[in-house]
Amino acid sequence: MNLQTPGIPSAPIADSKDASPPSQETSRPGLPHAEALGNDNISPIYYDRLDMQRMGKKQELRRNFRLLSSIAFTSCVMGTWEVLLCISNQSLLIAGPAGVFWSLVWAYIGQLFVVLSLAEMASIAPTAGGQYHWVSEFAPRAYQKMLSYASGWLSALALQSFLAVNCFLVARMILGLAVLNNETFILRQWHITLLIIAIVLALAAFNIFAGKHLAFAEFVFAAFHFLAVIPIVAVLLAFTPKKQSAKVVFRDFGEDIAGWSSTSLAVIVGQLCSFFIVLRSETAAQMSEEVSDAGIVVPRSMIWSYILNIPLTFAILVTFLFCIDDVYSAVDSPSGFAFIYVFRKTIGAGAGANVLVHVIVIANLFVAASVFTVTSRQLFAFARDDGVPASGWLAKVHNRYYVPQNSIAATALFTILLSLLILGSTEAFATIISLGVIALMATYALSISCFLLKRRRGQRLPPGRWSMGRAGPTVNVLALIYTAWAFFWSFWPVEPNPDYATFNWAISIFMAVMWWISRHRRFEHIVHFTATTATSNTDLLLYRVPSAWTTLDVKYYRESMLQELNSALLKRKP
Repeated sequence: MNLQTPGIPSAPIADSKDASPPSQETSRPGLPHAEALGNDNISPIYYDRLDMQRMGKKQELRRNFRLLSSIAFTSCVMGTWEVLLCISNQSLLIAGPAGVFWSLVWAYIGQLFVVLSLAEMASIAPTAGGQYHWVSEFAPRAYQKMLSYASGWLSALALQSFLAVNCFLVARMILGLAVLNNETFILRQWHITLLIIAIVLALAAFNIFAGKHLAFAEFVFAAFHFLAVIPIVAVLLAFTPKKQSAKVVFRDFGEDIAGWSSTSLAVIVGQLCSFFIVLRSETAAQMSEEVSDAGIVVPRSMIWSYILNIPLTFAILVTFLFCIDDVYSAVDSPSGFAFIYVFRKTIGAGAGANVLVHVIVIANLFVAASVFTVTSRQLFAFARDDGVPASGWLAKVHNRYYVPQNSIAATALFTILLSLLILGSTEAFATIISLGVIALMATYALSISCFLLKRRRGQRLPPGRWSMGRAGPTVNVLALIYTAWAFFWSFWPVEPNPDYATFNWAISIFMAVMWWISRHRRFEHIVHFTATTATSNTDLLLYRVPSAWTTLDVKYYRESMLQELNSALLKRKP
């Protein structure tokens, strides 16, 4: 009996590291080859083909990433300690050193449940669509289109916001260097805008013309991300003449200069910085279609990148807090960054401080490059599923570089337009940070809620190669509690009686986006595990599946495909 499914290539058995351009032909979805899936030495290439066929997607991008390069990429996208040093001013003023420390502890614990939940979904459906694809996969049929469409737009909004923030921070630090070396330098708003435009254009060119070498570049970025912590911590600890006491670092919650009614409320309001820092480990999923053996590599990358960043973040934070002699003087320094004030006080304004600031500028530039990549890939995936205007144009892939060059160009243009807000006020970027956190937390809540609902209804989930097992539902519930908490507090302003400049306009923008989404529900994308073809029902039942799957996975997989085959045969009858 012929066990080869028509239209499906035999699985390559030998391990291959080939990164040649993907085939452009569209093969018909089908069942795994019997002998191949029964072999434990299956090439990752075949698993990736099988996942793409089951999700009804066409492989168009190069799979250049492996486990280590994927971890490196995701670690850089998170940009934990780099961003922490740049955006901690507001939290230091509102919550004090202890408030910044303990809110980060809580944020890391809560976000861990989110990362685990998303990792399991990424194993089931490793696609660049990420959250909006998972919502479509697990949502009840009646709400599938609406929720998936909303999740796609919110994911795009969050990532575009984060990219704008990262580019703003790099531009602002470059000007902070100018102030460090020349105190008479007068910073203008248009300086920041022009620098952002230059940075964005450079990142766009890098993503288009160096796409083939992106995996290697991420190794370089990650090496810098992990190793740069050592000289910063060593210099600060060695040269700071008088350090703060442990009581100040871990128990001083500031003087509540914002005017909140209690210290607890001030600390809670000031935790937005911590929410922002621990995000984006799920961006490994947006690179799924460029990762070899994505069904297992992507969830592992999400978890390992999250864990590996924890010691780095706390090493920088604790050192930084011990070396600040006066919080208010540091926050109000002419450079605009407390960490530049600390460097200047510790080793002077000479070469030493300049070198350390340059290290942080370069590290943040690498973070911005990684965020640019994942943002353009998410836009490409959403356009491929016809979720945005001009989808056909945005979903095109360059036939030489194998990158979505139009999505890259659109991402650059959107960031440049946001940079024009700086001409009005730099306070706008505080709102953009809040907006990014709010939008991303909403996508977390949507995808995890749909995933948990499917579980609670007793509906069988598609098989994945990484799972939390019985702990899954509990972890999902804890993740939803954390996302609801972060979502609610991210709307709050920094002071109880805000004026036009200090008001958190994220709530107005978010409501406007949700209204627009509700008025434009034309999204026809519904995820299905594609119907399979076989020469007969007997052939179908004889197929074998990967040894990593459980008996229930095998039963679900075969029964689902048999039902779809029978439905297809019934439709063919006259």
